[in-house]
Amino acid sequence: MQNEKGQGVSHATDSQLPGKVQEKVPAGLEKQVPDALHDTGSNKETGKVSHAIGESKVPQAIQEGLPEKVERMVPESIHPTGDGK
Repeated sequence: MQNEKGQGVSHATDSQLPGKVQEKVPAGLEKQVPDALHDTGSNKETGKVSHAIGESKVPQAIQEGLPEKVERMVPESIHPTGDGK
């Protein structure tokens, strides 16, 4: 049963987090976890998206978790964003 903070149920369709962890964290925090690790479909709402335009050597969860500014600082040969660095 879900309480007023969204605890008690998981809001993910797919997750690498243990079930008990999913149930104990508040829904707001649960939506902050990158969808590659815990898919709540909230990446577009939270800005946790990858800005890569090609194949990246950076794991998807890290791509989604990094701020865009930091993601764009990674060399193009590792994580292509089109910034030419």
